[in-house]
Amino acid sequence: MIPVLRRLSRVRAGIALCFLALAAAPGLAEEDKVVATINGSPVTEADVALAVSDLDEQFARLPEEQRRAAALSAIIEIRLMADEAIAKGIDKDAAFMRRMAFLQQRALHAAVIDNEIAGKITEEEVRARYDQQIAATPPTNEVKARHILVKTKEEAEAIIKRLDAGESFEEIAKEVSTDPGSGANGGDLGWFGPGQMVPEFEQAAFALEVGAHSKEPVQSQFGWHVIKVEDKRVQQPPAYEQVKEQFRSLVLREKYFAFVEALRAKATVDISDPDLKKAVEAEKAQ
Repeated sequence: MIPVLRRLSRVRAGIALCFLALAAAPGLAEEDKVVATINGSPVTEADVALAVSDLDEQFARLPEEQRRAAALSAIIEIRLMADEAIAKGIDKDAAFMRRMAFLQQRALHAAVIDNEIAGKITEEEVRARYDQQIAATPPTNEVKARHILVKTKEEAEAIIKRLDAGESFEEIAKEVSTDPGSGANGGDLGWFGPGQMVPEFEQAAFALEVGAHSKEPVQSQFGWHVIKVEDKRVQQPPAYEQVKEQFRSLVLREKYFAFVEALRAKATVDISDPDLKKAVEAEKAQ
């Protein structure tokens, strides 16, 4: 693969290789502007645009003409190498032809996704899927807390006495906490909601008032904790515009599997290899 092009994706691989095989065929894109010729074979604006879309990400910041120049250089290398392969008969090799057939099928698979599934998803469908998910996702109570982790109950009790005497929670955490993740940051755990901490810790943290620290040590599998709650909030679900693309992908995924299942229902698929058949059935059962 030439340096300036990304490793071709599963979709683009088929399109690109089929394009190379058909590039010199008469009648293709006759109205396209020819920007160069390679051994008499035309290179059109459409060819350059396709190559530009597959340039490495590092080229994205370059001016348009530099990207086009890099793309044309890529096309020249590809065409010359392809011509060399044809001259040596590589295009007639059975393994190569099998791969070409597979890549063509893969490209057609992608085209069906674009034309029959992704291209038909409406904004209304995406919004409806978002509304459905949000309806099933109530607002979440969260707390912002710090903690000090020590090995023994006696150590935790001594820390509580120091806090009651007015010492800084953050400074004590930096001094004695054995939590490697939060100790150096004054015990800061940030915001968390239900299910994100071990049950004993979660129960104690949510029971505290804002600004209060635990008056009794809290034991968990990690040791003994002293907890301070700094704030509480009700975390609302994200706004539609923030997550629209994620929900578009979710709708696409759901429609894709429904489309495939409909095709499978009409198809006759016989797996003759018993081991492979068993593996496929096991995968379906997961």
